[in-house]
Amino acid sequence: MSLAPLGYLDAAGRRAHSILPLTWFTLSVATAVCIVIAALLWIAVRRAPKNGGALETRSVPVERGSNGINWITVGLLISCVPLLVTLVWTMAALAAVSGPPSHPGLTLDVTAHQWWWEVRYDATNPSETFATANEIHIPVGVPVLVRLHGGDVIHSFWVPKLSGKTDAIPGQTNLSWMQADQPGRYRGQCSEYCGFQHANMAFEVVAESQADFASWRAAEVQPAPDPITPAQARGQALVQYRCGLCHQVRGTGAGAISAPDLTHLMSRRTLAAGRLLNNPGSLIGWIQDPQGIKPGTQMPNQYLSAQQLSDVQAYLVLLR
Repeated sequence: MSLAPLGYLDAAGRRAHSILPLTWFTLSVATAVCIVIAALLWIAVRRAPKNGGALETRSVPVERGSNGINWITVGLLISCVPLLVTLVWTMAALAAVSGPPSHPGLTLDVTAHQWWWEVRYDATNPSETFATANEIHIPVGVPVLVRLHGGDVIHSFWVPKLSGKTDAIPGQTNLSWMQADQPGRYRGQCSEYCGFQHANMAFEVVAESQADFASWRAAEVQPAPDPITPAQARGQALVQYRCGLCHQVRGTGAGAISAPDLTHLMSRRTLAAGRLLNNPGSLIGWIQDPQGIKPGTQMPNQYLSAQQLSDVQAYLVLLR
């Protein structure tokens, strides 16, 4: 996996900060319970040989005594305390994070597909609307409303350092939100089993300054650059004819929307929803044998010749 591991034991945003103390509390209680149970089992195992071991259990009749009931009663009373604290704390945390911000600084439409994420940035001016895939850019310190849609089956949107889990369900729109308090790249993951490549359905949230976000958005709005060399021109023709049946490259004849938008493909850090680092070598390997890299993916093998692969690569590396 080319993405950093999921980190849920620290937080980098306002919503995640509300959840993090509860996470540490429940983890501590669960660890303490495991230690107590392990200690009691160890004591019982150590005492058994001194009292005859297995022979004792066969020779001593089963009797109902007060000591056992007392242990169970005390254990239940002790258990009720952290359970009650967890219940109250969970309700308070849910109240703090459940509602979307009343005045979000940015609104995104995120659609979960098998097995990739479509991210649409809408604007009042239709010419400034664009879509990207598997990489979400947001400005630091701004609450972001995320409208979640399910493209095929139930998925779940989760960025543990910034936000809790929210399902993406076909036929309905669920609302989530996040806010990053510091710049960085934060790993996201589908957390609802959605099929064969569920584990390889990751994405990144890139939190950056207001100025950097504005520059990135201005670049993403632009159409794809025109080819310069003959190889790039041949590659563009192949992309329009072969890839354009599923993908879109704005400014060209490739206009399908059933697969990730490729207009600025090389501006993203990863390919195939986090499966590969995005570089020319990985790109060619992905085009040549997608089923070998990510079995079950919806992308078919195009069976391109070596020259065709070279031409397609020459064109795609322009898409920054």
